[in-house]
Amino acid sequence: MSKIIDIKDLSYVYLPGSPYEQQALKNINISLNQGELLGLFGGNGSGKSTLAKLLNGLIYPTGGQVTVCGIDTNIKELRHDLWKKVGLVFQYPEQQIFESNVYDEVAYGPRNLGLSESEVKTRVFEALDRVGIFPDSMVNLSPVKLSGGVRRRIAIAGILALEPEVLVLDEPMAGLDPLGQNLMLEIIKARQEKKTQTTIIISHNLKDILALADKIAILERGALVFHGEVQELLSKIDILSQFRLELPDYLQVAYALNARGIKPNNDIKNINEAGLELIRIISGGKGKL
Repeated sequence: MSKIIDIKDLSYVYLPGSPYEQQALKNINISLNQGELLGLFGGNGSGKSTLAKLLNGLIYPTGGQVTVCGIDTNIKELRHDLWKKVGLVFQYPEQQIFESNVYDEVAYGPRNLGLSESEVKTRVFEALDRVGIFPDSMVNLSPVKLSGGVRRRIAIAGILALEPEVLVLDEPMAGLDPLGQNLMLEIIKARQEKKTQTTIIISHNLKDILALADKIAILERGALVFHGEVQELLSKIDILSQFRLELPDYLQVAYALNARGIKPNNDIKNINEAGLELIRIISGGKGKL
């Protein structure tokens, strides 16, 4: 797989040289291959949202280098086009809605790509369908008259309609009802299945997406304290404990069994594999599945 994100010795300082100077990121090194999903974790003020803006070209490094989709964001003339390749969904995207109806809101990005109106319509209807909105009955409605959850789905559809190579989701589950959360998970899974679309999920909850992620990065006060494969993180009990990262229920069961001297496989990646492993243990089976 080809490398789609390459971050080297990245630093970012807000208001450098002023009395309010603040270093948000320091010496960050992260790489991600095309088609992979990165879970980016950290507490408030850890630098997660700053990193997201750097990936999208909204801001650029004060030190080091960020290369996304082959574009060096230090080069002003190139980073201007990053919005076409990197879709960034902020934590409360519904607050960014500005068009007078649902159709125009979702169509805004594709129209700015210079697509024909027929292609724009196709993308709008497909994107709305993916977020669980019936296009035929809603495209002419005013977004401001809809619920907050529906407005969020519309905002997300606007990004999906761009068909970005990289999708960055900042706290995508926050404030969504169970239906909205399930739809978001389906969107993420669909991107993974294509193997060519890269996704980054920013969250403070490891439990939400651990079963989906290929790699995990953890930030603390602007520093990168872990970056690697999911299985590598799960073997580092000290980091899991230090950051109080809540594990999915199936992994908690696996660790509880391990504490009692029952050794489950270490390669469990999701709840289905965990179920099969429990059946093996209960039936007295030996060896790996």
